[in-house]
Amino acid sequence: MERHRNIRLGIVGSGRIAERTMSEVKFVSGITATSVFNPRLSSAKVFAQRFDLATAFDNYENFLNEVDGVYIASPHETHYEYARLALLAGKHVLCEKPMVLRENEARELYDLAQRTGLVLMEAIKTAYAPSFLNLLAIAKSGRIGKIYDVEATFTKLVPNDPGAREYIPTVGGSFTELASYNLLPILKLLGTKFNDLRFDCFKGHNGVDIYTKAYFRFDDAIATVKTGIGVKSEGQLLVSGTKGYIQVKSPWWLTKTFEVCYENYEHNESFSAPFPGFGMRFELADFVRNISEMSRRNYKLTAEESITMASIMEKFLHVTR
Repeated sequence: MERHRNIRLGIVGSGRIAERTMSEVKFVSGITATSVFNPRLSSAKVFAQRFDLATAFDNYENFLNEVDGVYIASPHETHYEYARLALLAGKHVLCEKPMVLRENEARELYDLAQRTGLVLMEAIKTAYAPSFLNLLAIAKSGRIGKIYDVEATFTKLVPNDPGAREYIPTVGGSFTELASYNLLPILKLLGTKFNDLRFDCFKGHNGVDIYTKAYFRFDDAIATVKTGIGVKSEGQLLVSGTKGYIQVKSPWWLTKTFEVCYENYEHNESFSAPFPGFGMRFELADFVRNISEMSRRNYKLTAEESITMASIMEKFLHVTR
């Protein structure tokens, strides 16, 4: 009965990410967006009318009573409390990145989800994309040999508007906004146990980083993350091994095509897979499957990886703010 019940999804937040997700939900069977929550009821009502949702709420408890699961697309600093209250109310949670900005908060949420048998997933859409999953499989297969280096870059130019979430002094900046994507291939390919991490960054007038480089050192590998909201760079992913390398050209986080390259370029191989729309449909499909098939749950982004991302975000904010 649980497998065939349509999941009522509530949307937390009504900004541009929530709007993109609404365009993706209709492509996923077994789930229907029914409600939206925003502390400003007027915004919730506009969103509900635009996307033909049944109800709009400014009271979170009442909102939770009407849904089976929530998709959290609110500002970063609100994720923890919204996710915690949803899990305590017995609701499954799909939360936009970064899920939280402190390691202890991530651990608490995953512990709570495990104790209650609920699904908790961090919504980094690249983690669920078919081509990216294929890239991981090829890299781990040994086709490019032993991996010694992973470099990932994501930059976008954001106008310096004090009202923009990217420039919020406490939690804004390029690293909190974009680094989740870049951390994904590093943790997937090199693991979560790094020995050293340091940051270099340039800050804007209000103290947020407009360009950051993070350097990781593992036992036998290194990795680099580059993020920017005021500096533009080539947004590629490069995985270097002893037999060859894998390159995903910009924008690598919307992984459609990648190339496996060798010393003899005539042996190079290209791979591709669909990445339709905004890409959220893949994570939504996994969310549905993990809810509907409890005994076969398989998390493409694990709790350990998500907790490690939160710990990295926490360290970055501690040393740069």
